[in-house]
Amino acid sequence: MKFEDQMTPQCRQHPSQRPSDVRWTDFGGTGQNSRNLRRTARKSAKLERRQQSSQAAPEVSEDPTTTSPFQSCCSRVPAIGSADGSDSASSDASASASWTFRWQNRQCHRHRWVAVLYIVAVVLVGAISEVHCDAALSSRSSGDGGSSSGTVADGGHLLEDHYEGGGHYTHHWAVHIPEGGSEQVERVAEEHGFINHGKILDGYYHFEHRHVQRRSVNPAAPHQRRLDEDDRIHWSQQQRAKRRAKRDFRPLKSPYLIQLNDPKWPEMWYLNRGNGLDMNVIPAWKEGVTGKGVVVTILDDGLESDHPDLEHNYDPGASYDVNGNDGDPMPHYDLTDSNRHGTRCAGEVAATANNSKCAVGIAYGARVGGVRMLDGDVTDVVEAKSLGLHSQHIDIYSASWGPDDDGKTVDGPGDMATRAFIEGVRKGRGGKGSIFIWASGNGGREHDNCNCDGYTNSIWTLSISSASQEGLVPWFSEMCSSTLATTYSSGNTNEKQVITTDLHHSCTSSHTGTSASAPLAAGIAALVLEANRNLTWRDLQHIVVRTAKPGNLKDPSWAKNGVGRRVSHSFGYGLMDAAAMVRLARTWKTVPDQQICEINAPHLDKQIPPRTKVTLQLLVEHCMGVNYLEHVQAKITLTSQRRGDIQIFLTSPSGTRVTLLTPRSHDLSRSGFNQWPFMSVHTWGEAPHGVWLLEIHNEGRLLAQITQWNLIFYGTETPAQPDDPARVGKPGFSDSNFGGEIEHNSLEFESGVSSDQWRNMQQIGESHVDVQRTASSDVTSLACARYDRARCLGACLLVLLLLHFQLRQQLISRPSR
Repeated sequence: MKFEDQMTPQCRQHPSQRPSDVRWTDFGGTGQNSRNLRRTARKSAKLERRQQSSQAAPEVSEDPTTTSPFQSCCSRVPAIGSADGSDSASSDASASASWTFRWQNRQCHRHRWVAVLYIVAVVLVGAISEVHCDAALSSRSSGDGGSSSGTVADGGHLLEDHYEGGGHYTHHWAVHIPEGGSEQVERVAEEHGFINHGKILDGYYHFEHRHVQRRSVNPAAPHQRRLDEDDRIHWSQQQRAKRRAKRDFRPLKSPYLIQLNDPKWPEMWYLNRGNGLDMNVIPAWKEGVTGKGVVVTILDDGLESDHPDLEHNYDPGASYDVNGNDGDPMPHYDLTDSNRHGTRCAGEVAATANNSKCAVGIAYGARVGGVRMLDGDVTDVVEAKSLGLHSQHIDIYSASWGPDDDGKTVDGPGDMATRAFIEGVRKGRGGKGSIFIWASGNGGREHDNCNCDGYTNSIWTLSISSASQEGLVPWFSEMCSSTLATTYSSGNTNEKQVITTDLHHSCTSSHTGTSASAPLAAGIAALVLEANRNLTWRDLQHIVVRTAKPGNLKDPSWAKNGVGRRVSHSFGYGLMDAAAMVRLARTWKTVPDQQICEINAPHLDKQIPPRTKVTLQLLVEHCMGVNYLEHVQAKITLTSQRRGDIQIFLTSPSGTRVTLLTPRSHDLSRSGFNQWPFMSVHTWGEAPHGVWLLEIHNEGRLLAQITQWNLIFYGTETPAQPDDPARVGKPGFSDSNFGGEIEHNSLEFESGVSSDQWRNMQQIGESHVDVQRTASSDVTSLACARYDRARCLGACLLVLLLLHFQLRQQLISRPSR
């Protein structure tokens, strides 16, 4: 008869107690069953040999309350002396229980190892999931900038919404509803399940949907589709978090020309060294110019409004918390004081003078506010709200942040931020235009180029670079042709840095990077606006170009442009001179209206083989309305298997050779450039007429191709000032008309203007606001990555735990030997 037919509870005893008439073939005759039985027989013989020396086995409990999970699979073995056993066979039962107990322990240890292996598997799968999530985020980042694409073309400056650097999708939208007023907007929001958070710009509104994920790799397509189908909505875009980094990065005791009781004043070398080695602020102060009546706001991570050195000049009307949607810009405090950046920048501009506290701001008579907008997801709407805040009250916006300075990012403002820039320069300050001062970037160590930053590369911003205490190019500074001017910051570790206010009502002497340079430029701009409240945003740039002083700044890239002004890719037109700017501003006449001329090159598909260059020509015969250049943009569409191998030069008809792009060794992108506007201020004052040369060098081993390029010229039809000569740029101009040891960028014209009339003017170029970028960049979109990684890891853990419990159940149900 079959063994299965004889199965009873007793068959779970030691193999020696099983029926003696059972044959091996009764188990089905398979090889595996035979091996199992032979293995059982060997174990039985070994136990019999050890039986005499073994002690009585401990009783095995069947109480489920005392059975561990790892022992539950063995709980069916009967205890000694139970009803299922026999007292007369106590010796056999003892041996059986001893064998069962040891088998039990082996099985429990095996289950523990299974659990350990599953934990290892969870970690490995979590790591794989993290890589997958990062890849998904990266692929999204290189895609379009919103669910509904759109571009803004104004004055030839095209900005697309699929720049790099985009992070996760949020539950916020920007919506354009031009008609119907506030009632119409509320009605539309309610119908589609949104909450209206108010106006961003004229006709543009901020919507939030509470039932959309706050952070997601994928866009909310159904909600976007419903907005697109509503005829009352002309445009809408789901907001994405952008990667924006603060641009942070040591004074000789020397004679100073004015005595203040602020304890750190003697150490503020960049204001009080004299002899042309500072920014010439003290003479402006002695003339009574301190920034009175001018309002500056710091776009950053907040402002400690109750700081003893700031509270006297704090302006709540120039402040807002965009991240928290309230009027208090106080920063969020943490253990590392990571949100100190805005408070530091504000102290450079308007720290109170002569109050026996900390330091002195350049414009210590100005009012200062702060916008908290970097302490959270930085979306297009967040940037637009910040750039457009109270544009009739705020005169100057200072920004020391931007896209990652990692040497591989090409990114700029989105649709809404671009519109905010345009409305700011057109309507801000009663039509004279808001002043946007931007830090040029801290990516020098990464071989970055600030022409790949759409904020410093914009004609609407005054881009500022940095110089060290010794007048050298700091190690963090970026080179590009859009930098207009320079202020001091820091250099090597043995050089002094910038002194300013800090969190917790304290003071610091270690503010650095281009983040420190931009606020200094904003303070100087405040002095200039006090001297002449009628200056436009373009007037200020002209004054900077004419008064900057290149003489004490050391850089091999210094060269004269077509009108004789010295200009550098590292310092722009030179170091800003506060006193010279103030004096020139007092007599300055508003520049003529800006004219724009765009010349398109014929369509081409020109290949650029490895290790070679191509030179393209564009003849400009007639450029309606532009005879005196200000900004020049070269808008280029180019494909490359490795974008960082490309180097681009532009040469004007006057012979000025401009480096639009330098090789970027970290840029491995295949995206190329799609209508990217490379901007230059190096041809300021030249004429656009003649042949322009575009050189594209392919320094790599892979093929590249240019498909389209065109030039956009911004300038005036007549000279910037009534007493300027009819044609600037003729031979014989000089940039050293002041005598002495300090060299300036003013021109001695053939029209008879004597050098004495220009004696106190020093030229400064268009400055990129120096955006300080800390070593540990505050990249807000990392929150998305952590969020998605946690979701992936949690899902994998859940699946593996279910598999573990399923296998455990199978082991429990397995018959014991």
